[in-house]
Amino acid sequence: MTSQAGTGAAPPTLRDLLTDLLPTVRAFAIPMRTSFRGITVREGALIEGPAGWGEFSPFAEYGPRESARWLACALEAAGVGWPAPVRDSISVNVTIPAVEPRRAHEIAATSGCGTAKVKVAEPGQPGSADIARVEAVRDALGPGGRIRVDANGAWDVDQAARMLGAMVSFNLEYAEQPCATLAELAELRRRVDVPLAADESIRRAQDPLAVRAAGAADIVVLKAAPLGGVAAALRIAAECGLPVVVSIAVESSVGLAAGVALAAALPELPYACGLGTMSLLAADVTAVPLAAVAGSVPVRAAVPDADRLAAVEADPAPWRARLAAAAGFLGAG
Repeated sequence: MTSQAGTGAAPPTLRDLLTDLLPTVRAFAIPMRTSFRGITVREGALIEGPAGWGEFSPFAEYGPRESARWLACALEAAGVGWPAPVRDSISVNVTIPAVEPRRAHEIAATSGCGTAKVKVAEPGQPGSADIARVEAVRDALGPGGRIRVDANGAWDVDQAARMLGAMVSFNLEYAEQPCATLAELAELRRRVDVPLAADESIRRAQDPLAVRAAGAADIVVLKAAPLGGVAAALRIAAECGLPVVVSIAVESSVGLAAGVALAAALPELPYACGLGTMSLLAADVTAVPLAAVAGSVPVRAAVPDADRLAAVEADPAPWRARLAAAAGFLGAG
């Protein structure tokens, strides 16, 4: 990108950058190995700019205003770049979808990770299925392994207290977003001994810092894309003052690289991060995916490979339309 210093011209805005980069948009559709949040194909778009590649992959139900944060993250990666890292690898957890216990055991045992995040509260499944899944993962990891559960806000306070009480023997590291609202999280936090982590209460909130003011969580889960990029997420982490776990929304290696950059730039990183998600995808856009090896991922950028991208390429027209719609809300908060 040409420098604006000394020219008297205003620096380019994110909207200007998008206008320049829109012709580079490439869309992808990657099959999932296992249904995740009801998704069987992960779709998104890639943008190439002077700083590298960025990914724009908000979920289908997200409107233009919410998608604008994802766009800001993609434009940051493609046109601005990320802060310098303070570490060269990131410890990660394996993510266990809402599968039956035998499959959960297999995923955990073969992951190479010492920490597992187990999805619970899947629609249509009883609580006993959650308990059996967590028990299988505990058996796979042994007593020294760390287990966290993620309910995606699906429980009410009584359900959450009951389920977390039923899992007390599994020595949970924390429960991620067991309830949907800050008020519910704050009430649950007074009723249980398991530490609570806020995810949706951060990334889908108009005020991401409200979680601390409400006394609703012990840990915050930060994702670069829903928060508007790495720099924005770092500001929230600093202002929030709570321990951070960095995660992503099951993106290609290009999107995953933004999460890695965020984790790499944090001054402190006391927990394994939710960045070991490449195992959930049946393919990738790069020749060397940002996959976990021995429980960690390297800190590096990701560049699409022509053949790998061509194998999963989709029509970019709908994504260009979503990009344009989201651009109208850039900077709107």
